[in-house]
Amino acid sequence: MRRMAQLLLLAMAATMAGLAPSRAADRAWPIDEVMGKKDAPITIIEYSSLTCPHCADFHEKTLPRVKADWIDTGKAKLILRDFPLDPFAQAAAMISHCSGDRYFSFIAAFFHTQAEWVRAESPLGALEEVAKVGGMEPNQVEKCLDDRPLLDEINARKIDSEQTYGVNQTPTFIINGKKFAGDMSYEQFAKLLAGRTD
Repeated sequence: MRRMAQLLLLAMAATMAGLAPSRAADRAWPIDEVMGKKDAPITIIEYSSLTCPHCADFHEKTLPRVKADWIDTGKAKLILRDFPLDPFAQAAAMISHCSGDRYFSFIAAFFHTQAEWVRAESPLGALEEVAKVGGMEPNQVEKCLDDRPLLDEINARKIDSEQTYGVNQTPTFIINGKKFAGDMSYEQFAKLLAGRTD
């Protein structure tokens, strides 16, 4: 609790001084999932919600090229952090974390099928069906959704993102400490990765 209060005071002081919180303010979380080489020179932190259509659009259209041109070549790494906007996004995030080394595959599957499970009569049941295709049994999903420490960490990381970076929408990207919000085309995103804001 004391640490949370200290972080809040630091963020408030930076805002009052007209300064963005420094890159050093970021902290690693045990549940952080990293795509790419850990020592890549460019760090992309993505805050997204699995029920956010703009996030799904980014993952479907832009991320594959970013991965091919920047992540797979060792120029950048992506840290994906959940910023669930509702209980179903929260449930999908938890299931993804419980999938182990299939995390990014589950994220891709949930974004790819988002339009179906979000509108389903029982979104939770639809999530379980997607998880089943990915190799998780219903009892595993149920156990995962009862994992209070995981839920607490997802929520704590979300609060930290609001305090550290002022994240208030999805998707939001932190590229080497600088904040950019909204879905972007590959061309727009590549400019930011290259350090251009024109």
